[in-house]
Amino acid sequence: MAAGDGGDGDGVDKVEAQRRAALAGESSEQEPMGFIEIVATVGSVLLLILTLPFSLFISYKVVQEYERAVIFRLGRLRRGGARGPGIFFILPCIDTYCKVDLRTVSFDVPPQEVLTRDSVTVTVDAVVYYRVQSPLKATICVNNYSHSTRLLAATTLRNVLGTRNLSEILSEREAIAHTMQSSLDEATEPWGVKVERVEIKDVRLPVQLQRAMAAEAEAAREARAKVIAAEGEMKASRALKEASDVLTDSPAALQLRYLQTLNTISAEKNSTIVFPLPMDMITPFLGIKK
Repeated sequence: MAAGDGGDGDGVDKVEAQRRAALAGESSEQEPMGFIEIVATVGSVLLLILTLPFSLFISYKVVQEYERAVIFRLGRLRRGGARGPGIFFILPCIDTYCKVDLRTVSFDVPPQEVLTRDSVTVTVDAVVYYRVQSPLKATICVNNYSHSTRLLAATTLRNVLGTRNLSEILSEREAIAHTMQSSLDEATEPWGVKVERVEIKDVRLPVQLQRAMAAEAEAAREARAKVIAAEGEMKASRALKEASDVLTDSPAALQLRYLQTLNTISAEKNSTIVFPLPMDMITPFLGIKK
């Protein structure tokens, strides 16, 4: 039993070593080709020669500047890593390849209903920008890197927002996006995917909560308006009191103010007739001492 366990462990280590070497694009120490593989390779070469020049249309492939081709021969990754850009050669019947696009791709995260830390249900959607950094990892380590990244983005969005309060979600979008980007980038690194940017698009609140927040904001604005009006009235009262003190201490100033008031009234277009009275007649009523 011990020998059997040791053999299984050695086999797992060998497979893992081959996988790491293949991902690194190195000429890994692969096992020698078996008899069937040799026969298949020779047959493919003979078929290529016999069908010339028509086989050239099948054997030569082209990848664009923004693409890379990962080639497998009889199920094994070919040495040399990903091919491209330009022309590369494959053997018919035994070689298969898949193209990987290296350009930045964006996708919308579907709206997610999230329960915040302060027990408020909000609906949030986002947009994620990513690109393939390692074509070998994106082909070997994950079945469908695009679909997997989309699912992971939706899950990460719910997990990140679930640890924040409503006020933080509304005011700290950039911090939330940065945290989400770091989490996604760390999770997709083994897949050869680099998450470049995450943006929170929209935060939708329930209708009742919107009405409550609007009422609260309106009440706060009304309270500030009343405070400002009260402060204005207080300042105006102080100014009037200071003016009255100045006029009381100076009878000449009071008479000038009286004449100015008469001038202002007479300048208006109305039918009011003003009869100015001498200040000496109204002084006893004002209580002004000469």
